[in-house]
Order: sequence, then structure tokens, then C-alpha cells
Amino acid sequence: MGWWRIDTDALAGSRFVLSAPAETVAALMALHWRTAAHPGDRTWLARTLPPYEAHLAADPVAAALVRAAFGRQWIAGFLTPPPDGRPVEEELAVIRATPDAVVRTDLRAASGPLPEVLHRARGLGPRTAEVLEWVWERAVRPDWERRRRVAEADVLVRTGHLSRGGWAAALSGMRPGMAWLGEGRLRINLQDRPPRELSGDAGLVFVPVTPGHGWVSWTGRRRHALVYPCEGQLTQAVGGAGAPAGTAPRALVRLLGPVRARVLVLLESPKSTTQLVAVTGLSLGAVAGQLKVLLEAGLVLRRRTGRTVLYTRLPAGDVLVKAASPPP
Repeated sequence: MGWWRIDTDALAGSRFVLSAPAETVAALMALHWRTAAHPGDRTWLARTLPPYEAHLAADPVAAALVRAAFGRQWIAGFLTPPPDGRPVEEELAVIRATPDAVVRTDLRAASGPLPEVLHRARGLGPRTAEVLEWVWERAVRPDWERRRRVAEADVLVRTGHLSRGGWAAALSGMRPGMAWLGEGRLRINLQDRPPRELSGDAGLVFVPVTPGHGWVSWTGRRRHALVYPCEGQLTQAVGGAGAPAGTAPRALVRLLGPVRARVLVLLESPKSTTQLVAVTGLSLGAVAGQLKVLLEAGLVLRRRTGRTVLYTRLPAGDVLVKAASPPP
């Protein structure tokens, strides 16, 4: 299995980072593998995939680059420098400046022998940056504010896990196969990879992205990143069996009223006022009024993360929703 040994100084210096470049790479993965983890993703994929495939069809070298960069068990390292919160343009400049020899070495590590077109081509770094720029401008940037709010909400969820159960609770389950093993060992995946030692100023960051893809990356000894899919999507249009997201139990509706009950149910995971407006179809004033009542009743918590104010259910609210829900 792949695991990292993280000493206390490295763990104490770790932090969460929101990254538009990482979101862009994750979106490229979703387009490449044609994957959609949630209903909203399927709509996005259906809309974005045809122009993306047409874009690559016009550039066979870029198409071969993308295919080789995403191996079965590994991603070409030059494509995923550890994010540090820089703008997309700055990170693309790093990828654009990658020498062809380094690109080919990383591609072979990901996928094995390369097709002839990649042996002959020049300017592989700039071609890769151009593909990512297209994905950013056409597929991610128009929706970046919503994606950023989802990532911010995930960070709040993770820090809540951290405050209640420590790093073991915050890190376990971030990615498939990931778990805190104790004694400073973090299993990052189920692959047969040699362990990696992170100590002192290892520069470890955790980066949430909204598509259902993640990876690990590092540069030398002082920059490490663990990119992981957000815990649940805040933009799902429907719930189970086609019911509207956040459908409230009838008993809870009778107790609180239909609007307030639904808002309370939706706050199982953190959401901003804007997100609640989008999900419920209510006006901003109506949502704010319901949140004020729930806050005064001690059923929800209000916190600021970055530029966004997020609301989430408190234990009292959890108990109320559970008590009103019919048995499974």
C-alpha cells in the first residue's frame, strides 16, 4: 500500500488550501474519463464533453498528451504540482515552462512507452498548459464561485471532524483507501508504493475539489499536497428516489413548517445562504428569516470561512431531525 509517515511538526504545519488550478485538473480528469459523481456533474459533463472532445480532435498531440498523462494508477507529475493557492495563470506558467524531457519522463512513469507522436513533438509543456487553460476558461471558471463555496463548506466539515476526533477523524476517508494508521502513518491509497517521510517543514496541504477525483503530489521535500473529492456535493438537484434535495420528514414539517423544516434538513452539511437559495428556490430574505429563527433556537451554527458565511446543524438540530424521521 502507499503510505506517508508524518511527524508532529509536519502535521502541525499542515493546512487546507482552496485551489482553482487543482479544480481545473480534476475537471480535466472528469472529462477524460467521462465520469460524473453527482446529478449536477452529469449535466455539466453532457454540456462540456462535446466541445472538449472537438478541441482535442483538432490537436492530436494534445490528445495523446492527455491520454498518456492519466495512467491507470498514476498521474504524470508535471501536470499536478502541489497547489499553494496561486492563481491559475501562475500555475499554468510553471507547467508551460516544463522541459520536454521532463514531460516525457513523467508520461512514461504514468503510462509506460509513449506513442511516436509524443517522441516527435516539441513544446509539450505549452501544449499541456493550453489544454488546461481551455478547461479553466470553458468548463470551470464560469462556475468557479459555486465550486469555491462547495470547497469552503468541505473545509468546514473537515475542521469539525478535526475538532471532535483529531487528525484521525479528519483524514480518514478523504480518499478511497485513505486512513490514519497510527504512529504517524497515513495510508494515502491502496497502491503498492514505497513509504514517504514528511517531517519538519514538509509543506503539507489538503486541497478539496468538487469533481470525484483526487491525487497526491510533491516537489522535493518541502511541498506536498493531498487533493481529495469534497465530502458530498452541495448542488445536487434531487435526493433519493427522485425526491427534492432536503425533503423533510412530515412530522418535522408539522412541527416547524415546510420551509424551516427543509432548511434544517439541508444543513446536514454546511451551506451558505446563496446555496440554500439555489436549492430551495426561495428568496434571499426568506432564507435569511428561516436561518435567524433556527439560530435563535440553537439548532444551527453560523461560521465564516474565507469570504463565505456557512450554516450547519448543531447536535440539537440533528436530534430533532432524527426523532422526526420515520424508521428505515
